[in-house]
Amino acid sequence: MAYMSQKGYDKLVAELQHLESVERPAASAAIAEARDKGDLSENAEYDAAKEWQGKLETKIALLKQTILEAKIIDTTHMDTSSVQILCTVELRNVKNNMKMKYRIVSESEANLREGKISVGTPIAQGLLGKKVGDVASIKVPQGMIELEVVSICFEE
Repeated sequence: MAYMSQKGYDKLVAELQHLESVERPAASAAIAEARDKGDLSENAEYDAAKEWQGKLETKIALLKQTILEAKIIDTTHMDTSSVQILCTVELRNVKNNMKMKYRIVSESEANLREGKISVGTPIAQGLLGKKVGDVASIKVPQGMIELEVVSICFEE
């Protein structure tokens, strides 16, 4: 089950519609065009088009499964006393005093550039259930990191 916001769900549905209505016909057209060029046994263009179609169909199937299993969470009724999925948490690195802000989201919504980290990451796992003022000691690939929870809120 993938917990996500309404916005994240809508984004996945839009992506699925785009793949099915634009990308899928384009892949079929590319295969037909390559097929028209003759011998398929030595046609690299045909092989590439078939590979593209296969990857596209896999992506469509995965998106459909994610959408089917999605559980949309209404953040307006959620408690901000502790860190949980879909909350935005402001953190302070205890060692270097650097501040950072992350939104904890489902794996399908994660995007580090946007400050969204997957609930399955070590940082998110270490923060879940923590309250403002708590310090979480989290094992990351570079070693141990201590993060203090500065604030917790829900943003859309």
